[in-house]
Amino acid sequence: MTSTLILSAVTFVYFGAFLLYLLRVITNREAWGVAATWTLLAGFAGQTIALALRWIDSYRLGIGHAPLSNFYESLVFFAWATVLLYLLTEWRTRSRSAGILVTPPALICMAYASFSPAVSSRIQPLIPALQSNWLISHVVSCFLGYAAFTIAFALAIMSLLKQREGTREGLTKRFLHLLPDGEAIDELLYHNVVFGFILLTMGIVTGSVWAHHAWGSYWSWDPKETWSLVTWLIYAVLLHARLVRGWRGGKIAVLCILGFAAVLFTYFGVNYLPGLHSYLKS
Repeated sequence: MTSTLILSAVTFVYFGAFLLYLLRVITNREAWGVAATWTLLAGFAGQTIALALRWIDSYRLGIGHAPLSNFYESLVFFAWATVLLYLLTEWRTRSRSAGILVTPPALICMAYASFSPAVSSRIQPLIPALQSNWLISHVVSCFLGYAAFTIAFALAIMSLLKQREGTREGLTKRFLHLLPDGEAIDELLYHNVVFGFILLTMGIVTGSVWAHHAWGSYWSWDPKETWSLVTWLIYAVLLHARLVRGWRGGKIAVLCILGFAAVLFTYFGVNYLPGLHSYLKS
């Protein structure tokens, strides 16, 4: 299938982008950063085309659904959303510093999807629970939120490293010198968390309405639902701590890392627990 081959190639393109971002740090030459951005953009364009082809192919097969229906497709879309938000962030801030930290999650998702069993990468009919108009709004909201939290996680790591700039030497010191100042990182982290929080809220609300139509209940304390709520609460605490308590810097960064750990468990971990969302591990 053409789309699958393109997605496999995109994995290597993202790996190339990561290497170029790494070279930028090692050599301190902005030319490598420019090359990294264009390489990442090329991979993103290829991935967008592959997703569109996969969607079109589903209609040709008489199935007709967005490529968001199983674990393979969700990994691909997660990587796509993460790269999209990062490229927008890079364009907005004119800084490529986070590229070396953001490209690995996208690369890992694409690589993991590439090594999935062949049956997982095939376009398959939707199971009855997914045959709903809520599929696109729910999944897109959640994964764009996850992508925003991924960017925020990278910025949290940058924030913690920036605070130790004066104690570092060699390559680490060179990398830290390339980073924006701590206040700028903190502000950008906050904006990504707000964006992700709003989208995750939309994802939970649309998921609840969808659950009522599919299973007859708005909330069933399914593991995926429960951990989505835990994730939401962690980021709610983070926003409260910043807006009401005035937390900045390290404290917010630590909360952000904790929230991202909850995101990862919500996405990956609970798929291996029995529940209504167990079909997502296939």
